[in-house]
Amino acid sequence: MDTVYLFKDGSLRRKDNTLVLDPKEGKKQFIPVETLNDIKIFSEVTLNKRLMAFLAQKQIPIYFFNHYGHYIGSFYPYEHNSNGCSLLKQTEHYLNQEKRLRIAKSIIRGAVKNMMRLLQYYLRKKKTVRSQIEQIKKTIPKIENAESINSLMAVEATIRKTYYQAIDQIVKFPDFKLIKREKRPPKNYMNTLISYGNTLLYTNTLTELFKTSLDPRIGYLHATNFRRFSLNLDISEIFKPVLIDRTIISMVNQNRIKPKDFKGVQGGINLNDAGKKKFIQEYELRLTQTIKHPRLKRKISYRSLIRHEGYKLIKHLLGEKEYLPFEMEW
Repeated sequence: MDTVYLFKDGSLRRKDNTLVLDPKEGKKQFIPVETLNDIKIFSEVTLNKRLMAFLAQKQIPIYFFNHYGHYIGSFYPYEHNSNGCSLLKQTEHYLNQEKRLRIAKSIIRGAVKNMMRLLQYYLRKKKTVRSQIEQIKKTIPKIENAESINSLMAVEATIRKTYYQAIDQIVKFPDFKLIKREKRPPKNYMNTLISYGNTLLYTNTLTELFKTSLDPRIGYLHATNFRRFSLNLDISEIFKPVLIDRTIISMVNQNRIKPKDFKGVQGGINLNDAGKKKFIQEYELRLTQTIKHPRLKRKISYRSLIRHEGYKLIKHLLGEKEYLPFEMEW
């Protein structure tokens, strides 16, 4: 399945059983829907009700991003997959603090294991980050000892700080050192790449969750509150080291993303259009890459693995199987 990224201003409309992007400059672009997974719009694009009804019928979501590349909203008639049983079980596990904490700990364990796998991969190659790996190992037992979501997130924050210090050791070029995680707005190149990559992953995870019977508004690690969605943030934690951090390190160390791919904005730095397209191309390659899944005994893409996390969580909510997050084999 494909994702279409729109950077040109114009109009998007339906023509028979396909989509047509009519840009203000350049040729029309015809977009087949048979293999279309979702649409991400970064430009000024006009839509009409006929198009929205068609996309609803085909179950194709649209994600909207502002001028800076920040996610601002989405369109998706996701109720077609929802059912009362799943919703009740999902809500029950959120309201029961013990059950919620159990799921949240599983998510953090999965995320940390994938962080460690990434660092150990570079330890073998570069003989660096040994001290950070040892420091994270000492902190991991605190995950099991956490008695609340807040204390669990505090442990995760400590681990992630050490993890980012390790990434600074792995990155070759001084201009791309993280130094300190800053988000709104990011103030250096590495912060910009992490924020942009995470945003893409959040929307991809949302698309895959829409295909399950889970309600993405109900998360477990991230509180269900006035934010639009929470569960996609939870599941994304597991895949950040695999899909975002590895992509960033590869692009930076191979000099495929450079300072010229960024632009200054008020209070910080953002990728320019050329930089966004470079990152998206590499990220999409990573999403479509397949691996031999040890439990499924078949090849599966990372994109499909995200949806598979949702199915595993459903089985846990229904009491069929303990939720064990995906662990990457580097």
